[in-house]
This record gives sequence, C-alpha cells and structure tokens, in this order.
Amino acid sequence: MIQKIRKYLLLVSSITVITVAQSQTKETKIEKLLNDNFTPTTTGASVLITKKGKTIYRKAFGLSNLELETKMKPENVFEIGSMTKQFTAVSILMLVEQGKISLQDEITKFIPDYPTHGQKITIHHLLNHTSGIKNYTSMNKLFKIARNDINPLEFISFFKDEPVDFNPGEEYKYNNSGYVILGYIIEKTSGLSYADYVQQNIFNKLNMKNSLYASHSKVIKNRASGYHNRIGYQNAMYISFSLPYAAGSLMTSIDDLNLWQQALSNNLLLKKETLQKAYTNYTLNNGEKVNYGYGWNIKTINNEVSYEHGGSIFGFKSMGIYIPSKDVYVVMLTNCDCISPTQLTRDITKIILE
Repeated sequence: MIQKIRKYLLLVSSITVITVAQSQTKETKIEKLLNDNFTPTTTGASVLITKKGKTIYRKAFGLSNLELETKMKPENVFEIGSMTKQFTAVSILMLVEQGKISLQDEITKFIPDYPTHGQKITIHHLLNHTSGIKNYTSMNKLFKIARNDINPLEFISFFKDEPVDFNPGEEYKYNNSGYVILGYIIEKTSGLSYADYVQQNIFNKLNMKNSLYASHSKVIKNRASGYHNRIGYQNAMYISFSLPYAAGSLMTSIDDLNLWQQALSNNLLLKKETLQKAYTNYTLNNGEKVNYGYGWNIKTINNEVSYEHGGSIFGFKSMGIYIPSKDVYVVMLTNCDCISPTQLTRDITKIILE
C-alpha cells in the first residue's frame, strides 16, 4: 500500500515538474517575441493572456510616452481603433434581443433618403461587410474633413452618394462606412448617443472603469500617447473622433478587455444563441464563406477556430484573439501605428496552444 502511494506521489510530482517546465518554456518564447519588437526606449505594448478565465500572462513593454520617458504598464489606456466594431455589433444584437430592430431591417427604415439604387441593404449586410457601400476611409477627400466634428447623419451624407462597389451580398469588402451607419441606428433606436449607449449598457454594467468613447480634451488616467514612426517618431496626427465613431473610436485597457471577453463567454450581455450570430461564418449570395461574423473575423490557429479582430487608428494598433475550444484569450495593445500586433498576437496564441 505504501509503495502504491509512493508511486502515485512520484507520478504527480513528475507531471507537476513537466507542466511547470512547459509553462516556463512557453513564457520564454513569448518574452523573446515581445522583447525582439519592443525595447525599453521605444514605443511599447501591453499584453494579456487568459486561460479559462484566469490570467496567465500580463505584462507591458517599452514606453507609454516618449517625451516623458514614461514606462508602459499594464494599466495603460489605448485607443483601439476597429476593435470598437465588437462593441458596436454586440450593441446591435442587444437591441435585436429587445425586439427593437431586426437584422433584416433595411437601412432605409432608419435613413429614408439613403440611395440604395433599388437594392435591399440590411443591418446584416452592414455588420459583415457585404453591403457594397463605399468605404469612407478609402476616399481621398476624407483628409479635408479629418479635423471636423461632424454628427453621424452629416457624416453619412459624406459617403452615401458615392458609387457602390457591388450589390449587397455579392462580395465581402471590409467597410467602415457600414459601422458608422450602425452607430446611427443604435442612436435612433435607443434615443442615446452611441457613446452613452455603450457607456451605460456595456462599460458601466461590466465595471469597465478604464473604457470610454475617446476624447482629445478629457483628462484620462493612464492614457498612453500615440505615435507614428516615419522618419523618426512623431506624435500621432489629430483626427476628430466623430469620424471613426462606431467603427473605431473607443479607448480601453487590457484588463477591461478581459472583463469584456469574460462577459461574452459567460453570456452576461447576450443569450448564447444571440451571441453565436456574431461568431457565425457567413456566406455570400453564391454560398462562398466570408470568414467574418458580426464584428469578428472567423479564422483558425493551430487547427482551432479563432474569433479575432485588430484595430488601427492614428498612433495606435490593437489585436485580440479568442479560442473558444480552449477558452484562451490573447490581447495586445500598442501605442505606435508603426508595428502591427496582428501576427505577434497570433504567434503568441500558437505558443499557448502548443
């Protein structure tokens, strides 16, 4: 009996040693990846990895402010660009659950004079980038109004008369204009501004205290400064946040994004079947997959399905990846639009899945 106990304890001890060794090896690989890209004297990144809801890695690299030589820390708050689309998509689905709108509602229900040229453009088309509407960020004249504060309906008028790229559902083409229209639909349906809707129904509800609709003038604790690196570092260009709007104007931290992901995983904001609509790989009219749901790309990493999305806005880039089968979440926020965290975040996820 004693021998059996000893053998059992030896086995448990061996498994523990192997597990710890594997964990250390993974962390070493992750550290090398990050240290190769971010140094103590350059712009940096904030990185978080969770598994089954528990944080297994949380660290910051580089500087949050080059002029003050302030070290980056995990608590820093970043502009997240197009990761905003997740929050817009979930806000739309919350309104769907409440019966206030339908995914098959046409946009003319909310903007009667929108020129659809006889085509049926629905909320569904806007959410998964198959509307064919001209993407305003591809328009050269955008820079003429980049500093102007414009209300949503005025901004929609900026691009609505442009020729469409294709008929609804015929192609997939990433489209910020669609998410601007979604923001306006949220406002018209809820009676709140987009900023207030997200604040009241998501940030406050989830205790995301370091998340907000971006502002240049507001004093924001732990704000990371944004940079370009063209011929040397430069402070990020100014843009009115009324332009990225519901397509890219939110700010947050890695810890708040963890609260966000855990809330989604535990169905705190939406029923499971409703959230699944955001994670569905939709098809074009011809049946071809688009590899996009509502606010998330649907891809694979190490043969595991991944829900992911990046973001880019003047001075910042971001990337978040969730592996549902393993309940693994990896997110990286950076304060220079000179380094894309997309492949880095995917490489880190591969290491975790090894």
